[in-house]
Amino acid sequence: MLEAPGGLERAVTRALATAGLPVVVVHPRQGRDCARAPGQLATTEALDARALAHGAAVIGPTPRPRPEAQTQELRALRGRRQPLIVMRTAAQHRLAGTSARLTKALAAHMPWLTTGIATLDDALETRRRARPVWRDNDDLWQRAPGSGPVCARTLVRDLPEWGTRTRQQIAALGGVAPRPCDRGTLRGRRTIWGGRAHVRSVWDMGTRVATRDTPRRHAFYPRLLAAGQVKKVALTACIPPCLTMLNARLKHRTPWQAQEVQS
Repeated sequence: MLEAPGGLERAVTRALATAGLPVVVVHPRQGRDCARAPGQLATTEALDARALAHGAAVIGPTPRPRPEAQTQELRALRGRRQPLIVMRTAAQHRLAGTSARLTKALAAHMPWLTTGIATLDDALETRRRARPVWRDNDDLWQRAPGSGPVCARTLVRDLPEWGTRTRQQIAALGGVAPRPCDRGTLRGRRTIWGGRAHVRSVWDMGTRVATRDTPRRHAFYPRLLAAGQVKKVALTACIPPCLTMLNARLKHRTPWQAQEVQS
């Protein structure tokens, strides 16, 4: 069992998989929890390695198949695109109210960012179209309300389990499953956390579009508002049904039909 420190684990994972050894990469939070559970507060490389070994022996996480080379390349391209989008958005925000000198520098930098994003988009499109499975999944994804090219590429890269998991598992992986916080007779407030944050952020924007453009989903959202829910909570509540329906469509390879949308 290895933790994911930000990409440094990839070479070790590749070597272990090539040697035919089972390997599981976990979130650093899980690795730290394995150390805290027996009361270990200090952190060194030796102690962390011992805690990971103990966690692997006690928990026994299930190894997952290593992604193919094409999938890894697609993820690398998608991972490079995201920081460029962030940089371009930040530069656009800085253009307002800054000095003339900085405005000129930012304006000169914007075409480079835009060109880089366009180049990555072309590369992503070429690789996506090269595989029939990705092509078919993309067609199904983009027919869903609120889903577009960026959303489809994000799901290919960050949530390859589509169509193979239950609705509860997909909601948990997408980071939109409500987590209970109950003690005895006290019913705490449900919150969403964990999962894959990037998938959640992309679907948050997609749900905003779906609630506006899909009649039945549009009826579900105002109904939650009328029941006293705040807008953010109502929007979040609309995400799991969207993920559930899309997961079922991919599982059964059924095209999306707007009249069948349920709230």
